[in-house]
Amino acid sequence: MNYSIENNLSKIIISTSIIIMSAMIFAISYFYVQNTYDDFEHDMDKFVKDYYDEEKKGLKKEVNTVIDILNYNIAKSNVNDEILKHDAIQLLNNINFETNKSNYFFVYEIDNMEGGDDFAKMVVNPNRPDLVGTKISTNYEDADGKKFRDEFMSNIRENGESYSIYSYKKPDITSLQYKLSYFKYFDRFNWVIALGVYTDDIESKIALKKVALENKIKKQINQNIVLFLMFLTVAIVVLFTISYKIDDILKKYEEKVRKYANDLETLNANLEKEIKTQIKESREKEQILIQKSKFIALGEMISNIAHQWRQPLSELSSIFMFIKFKYDLDALDKKTIQIKSNEATKVLEYMSQTIDDFRNFFLPKKDKEEFYLYKAINSVISIVASGLSNSNIVVEIDIKKDILLKTFLNEYQQVILNILKNAQDILIEKDIKNPIIKIYAKDNDHNTILFIEDNGGGILVEPKNKIFEPYFTTKDKSNGTGIGLYMSKIIVEKNMKGKLKVDNISFGARFAIYIPKEKSKS
Repeated sequence: MNYSIENNLSKIIISTSIIIMSAMIFAISYFYVQNTYDDFEHDMDKFVKDYYDEEKKGLKKEVNTVIDILNYNIAKSNVNDEILKHDAIQLLNNINFETNKSNYFFVYEIDNMEGGDDFAKMVVNPNRPDLVGTKISTNYEDADGKKFRDEFMSNIRENGESYSIYSYKKPDITSLQYKLSYFKYFDRFNWVIALGVYTDDIESKIALKKVALENKIKKQINQNIVLFLMFLTVAIVVLFTISYKIDDILKKYEEKVRKYANDLETLNANLEKEIKTQIKESREKEQILIQKSKFIALGEMISNIAHQWRQPLSELSSIFMFIKFKYDLDALDKKTIQIKSNEATKVLEYMSQTIDDFRNFFLPKKDKEEFYLYKAINSVISIVASGLSNSNIVVEIDIKKDILLKTFLNEYQQVILNILKNAQDILIEKDIKNPIIKIYAKDNDHNTILFIEDNGGGILVEPKNKIFEPYFTTKDKSNGTGIGLYMSKIIVEKNMKGKLKVDNISFGARFAIYIPKEKSKS
């Protein structure tokens, strides 16, 4: 036996472990960095959205503050609207946003709420004094072709306020920049008062925040990677220590392993012989069971023939007694002989047909047959009808006449006969009042399922499948062999590739025979 692997086991373990742990550490580090940056991008996107939302709220708050001031001045003053407008214009022109000087108020005096050319006059615009006093059009387009005035007027007509992003000239800069503005309608003066902030100012603040967060994340990543590497180093040291211990243990057990290996080889050789012997014995036992089952079936067949013949034999006896009676009275004429001869012939034909029925039922066939389930059930019932009738057992059959099966007919009928016989014995043994056996079927895409129920109180043993074991029986030894249901299960599951199941229902036991449908050849 080659022990080269065992001798190098500790080296294999430590090298494999180092490779695996190193790969894990690098994978964890990679995914940690990747996920951290993904989270960073997600957080930045949320921060940008939240920042813009806060800017919008700030713009709206400033505009509402100005409107509150205007409403306050209107309420406290007795002057006309023109003077109030003049004071308001001066107020708006002089408001100074020290934190961001590019922010300023601008005001439109509306002439036409529906928009169009000359829809309003610009009355306040510290950034564009050249536009103050001029007429403004909603058809005006910014550098991107956006009619932002038409957009905010549409929203004002609907909601009284509007947000809009558009490109516009920034103070002290000749180029255009994007601007976020809030517009609100002040109906007393028929004004649209607006306040805007340029997005490059917002983006510069966001950029500063992004740089600060990136530096913080890089620091966290570097710290965690150092921790990962420290952990890997400690783990490698521990692995080297463990490997030396493994070497010592392996040396102690190497000789034992050699001895056990030799013993196992001997044991395997003997075990193979033992398995072959057990298989042979198992097959012999199964053949004995099959032969026993055949003898039992033969005995049941003779018993059933006796039941079937009892009535016709009685009729024959009556015919012969009648003929003798007529003969003794010297009243036996040719006509009477003919009538009674015909009656005797019919009875004998019935008895002969009974023999044929039983012979065909128990005649083994190797090929599958296609047959109607309803007819197969009726054939089985005809065999046990007299026994069931003598025991006052009612059989209810609810099976569609168009259900077709393709399997081994005689074996299938033998299974049904075993289950019916078992149900009959239980009903008689327990002296059930109004004994009944129900037979019905279900047909689906995969199986044809035959159900056989009785009202005998159900199966009391656990687990229930124990009833399918060979030689298991709940009957007296003189009345039961314990192989009928065992052979039925073998027939259904091995020969027919189906399933035989049993369960308890509210009033008794229910057997279910699943026969798979053959796939059509296309």
